[in-house]
Amino acid sequence: MRRLVIIPTYNECENIVPMIDKVMSLQPSFDLLIVDDGSPDGTAQLVREAQTTYGDRLHLIERSGKLGLGTAYIAGFRYALAEGYDRLFEMDCDFSHNPDDLAALDALLDSRDVAIGSRYSRGVNVVNWPMGRLLISYFASKYVRFVTRMPVCDATAGFVGYRREVLEAIDLDAVKMNGYGFQIELKYTAWKLGFRIAEHSIIFIDREAGTSKMSSGIFGEAFFGVLRLPWRKIRRRRN
Repeated sequence: MRRLVIIPTYNECENIVPMIDKVMSLQPSFDLLIVDDGSPDGTAQLVREAQTTYGDRLHLIERSGKLGLGTAYIAGFRYALAEGYDRLFEMDCDFSHNPDDLAALDALLDSRDVAIGSRYSRGVNVVNWPMGRLLISYFASKYVRFVTRMPVCDATAGFVGYRREVLEAIDLDAVKMNGYGFQIELKYTAWKLGFRIAEHSIIFIDREAGTSKMSSGIFGEAFFGVLRLPWRKIRRRRN
């Protein structure tokens, strides 16, 4: 069983080395792919230096400029599928997602196709967020569930595990949204294709180092993109 954690980065020099060390220490074993969007703070250089320690378990894709969260994950998915990984995991670099929860998501994939690290499946488990941002996030997931009828409590979650069969079935070229709406679109597409989704309750802790990448444009894309989802025809990718 080969597992790959995919982490997009932009200006994460304060978090990247501790995150690499932590993921590399986990059991079961996870490989790690960093997709860096030309961070001017030297994030990619720190990854290259860490590669001398971790060898072929640590991978790096460098892109020129901020090309967006969705395209970063799609680049990571394509890389992982080409390299023969069985399970793929999305995670943030800032420790808001606890790497220790990767084992629980991996175990969930023994019986499900998509495993979500959920902030809202058992109440609200978010620490240190301003009330305004928390309310936006919480009601965004309520909004997604209302519009799409998808039975997921945390549709915008960015801590997710996929079996490779899910991503092989999704037409990645047809994915429309690129910001946080990408997370909604991918879950919705997997659900419409008949894949089994489960949520594992996590505690989400706001970043202590670095800066958030959230913006009003990202929120707007997700809000209006969700309205279009139920009208789209979703088909399995043709081989």
